[in-house]
Amino acid sequence: MPTTDIAATGSTIPDTALRVERVRHVFAAHHLQLQSREVVSPGFVRITLAGADLTGFRSDGFDDHIKFLLPQPGQDKPNLPQMVDGRPHFDGERPVARDYTPVRWDAAKGQLVLEFALHDHGPAAEWARTAQIGQWAGVAGPRGSMVIPAGFAWHWLLGDDSALPAVERRLAELPATARVTVRLKVAAADRRPLPSAAQVDLQWVDDLAEAAAALPLPSEDGYIWAAGEHNDMAALRTVFKDKGASLKRMRISAYWKRGQADHHEELVQE
Repeated sequence: MPTTDIAATGSTIPDTALRVERVRHVFAAHHLQLQSREVVSPGFVRITLAGADLTGFRSDGFDDHIKFLLPQPGQDKPNLPQMVDGRPHFDGERPVARDYTPVRWDAAKGQLVLEFALHDHGPAAEWARTAQIGQWAGVAGPRGSMVIPAGFAWHWLLGDDSALPAVERRLAELPATARVTVRLKVAAADRRPLPSAAQVDLQWVDDLAEAAAALPLPSEDGYIWAAGEHNDMAALRTVFKDKGASLKRMRISAYWKRGQADHHEELVQE
């Protein structure tokens, strides 16, 4: 990231405090067992996976993604990938794989918490809803993290239900000094408290682009993060560009796309 022009922005925050850092991790994959299940709301279930094999797991960014791996029919455990010439390689049948954000994790205790949208109706969500306690799954990655500092003068978080795990994790991590504006497009039955020590302005909305257009862009250094359906995220990108927001202080990700399975695309990434 270029150095911050404090004279131009009026910011008094040291440049080093605003540097977004990309962190690469040693690739690792793990076999884990279903330890517990919690129904968070009518549309969401949260599972805890556990196992000693989680030793060494790292997730430094609140929007990190791991691959959640399911065994093929007839298998007790899914095949795990190994790195061959810099690329993941499966020896044998390739498992079903989907991207999920770690909500919480504790490598020392060997526990990893993931959340699934039940309206997805895909194999991963079905497994999360119906698997027996003790059944095996796999996780691979994350291969890297983008660490967005908490020291920005303001933070915007926008997204739909697919962004809820990342937003919940970010709000839990931000300090009391952080000013956060949150706009979420989530069905009424699935709206929930999102605890945070930060100063949070949270609104549940029907249209993310309209909600973003109504927000005045602060003059201080801040960061915009958004994730959700592809077309909604493309509309947000247009709104933010029209406002004059810096593309270098923005991350917009399409976590899914209507009519397409397993879609993930970065629309703006610092």
